Amino acid sequence: MHTIEAIARVLVVGLTLGAGLPVVFALGLRLRALGAGDENADGSITAPNPVYKAAGYFLFALVVAVVAVGILWVCRHTLDYHLGIQVFPASWY
Repeated sequence: MHTIEAIARVLVVGLTLGAGLPVVFALGLRLRALGAGDENADGSITAPNPVYKAAGYFLFALVVAVVAVGILWVCRHTLDYHLGIQVFPASWY
């Protein structure tokens, strides 16, 4: 049963990070584009929406933070061994 639980964990994390992060990034791009404003075909201008811009930038920052934590998680033993930096508490791994 331990093997099946481990496989399920890897599957969930893989789907979340492998498909979820690109979706969050794409949503951030879409919100940023909506917030930029636009010029219509008849010459009228749509005003920029700062709420959409801020939400887009927040999603970009979230993706960057998840990637940074992932890199630190992969390198945690090397950082501890060579530099003595313990990024995550020892109880986490």
